[in-house]
Amino acid sequence: MSKHRARDRAAPPTLERPGVAWAVPGLLFFLVFAIVPMAGVLYLSFTHWDGLSSPQFTGLENWSRFFGDSQVRQSTLVTGVLLVGNIAVQAPISILLGVWAAGHQRNRAVLSAIFFLPLLLSTAATAIMWRQLLDPNFGLPSKVDWLFGGSNPFGSKAGSIACLVLVTSWQFVPFHSLLYQGAARSIPHTLYQAAAIDGAGRVRQFVHITLPQLRNTMITSTTFMVIGGLTAFDIVLLLTNGGPGTDTSILPFSMYQTAFRTYDYGYASAIASFLLLLATVASVLLTKLSGYDKMTSTMEGL
Repeated sequence: MSKHRARDRAAPPTLERPGVAWAVPGLLFFLVFAIVPMAGVLYLSFTHWDGLSSPQFTGLENWSRFFGDSQVRQSTLVTGVLLVGNIAVQAPISILLGVWAAGHQRNRAVLSAIFFLPLLLSTAATAIMWRQLLDPNFGLPSKVDWLFGGSNPFGSKAGSIACLVLVTSWQFVPFHSLLYQGAARSIPHTLYQAAAIDGAGRVRQFVHITLPQLRNTMITSTTFMVIGGLTAFDIVLLLTNGGPGTDTSILPFSMYQTAFRTYDYGYASAIASFLLLLATVASVLLTKLSGYDKMTSTMEGL
């Protein structure tokens, strides 16, 4: 009896996990609404289809055209620039606002509610509103010459990309700030109390305690930004329509133009397949390089 008790005390605690049956509904949903459509798009990328007649198998014709298409290379480059620009602008602002919103300042709840209002608006409404605000004839550029220099912000490639980053950040910074707010609130106050006793100021506490504790949230937020940046379409359509010319025609917009303007669904499927591959590779790289797959709780050891 004493041996059994000693063995029970020595055995490490086991982690109870749900059985495989718990994952079946999610796997079925993913199979029907993700795997099957992706397989269909991949098949269509090897066909010529105008949307009305039956798809005609053409082998690698669409892919051969794809790799020689200069417009696709430009769209890939613009997509990457927008992606990097959005992360560079949204990440630091979201971290600072999220940490601030997690505090106990006076009227913090009211100010946070007002700040999160853009998150309630649809992307279409946001794009139309900013299109009117930035209209060179009737919007802010005609009223604030010292800021815009009397020029059309949508008249150049750099200006259009800046407008897209501005509007996208305005809409989605509240979402990412909400993630950081929740993560910042879960940081134990004992860490700050110990640091204060050691003489660490607010800046050192932020750098050496807050930022490391937000690491997991940073990876999650960046993953959302990458996926969102590679699938953004409506804001480009409504804000710049891919212009001037094709300077802001990102990959999803090019896919839309090919499918619903020229009715070349086979080539559009090739672009969609490449976009899917790009998003998958970006997510896997982000997971591997950041150590997300080996993620442990920031509360571990406390």
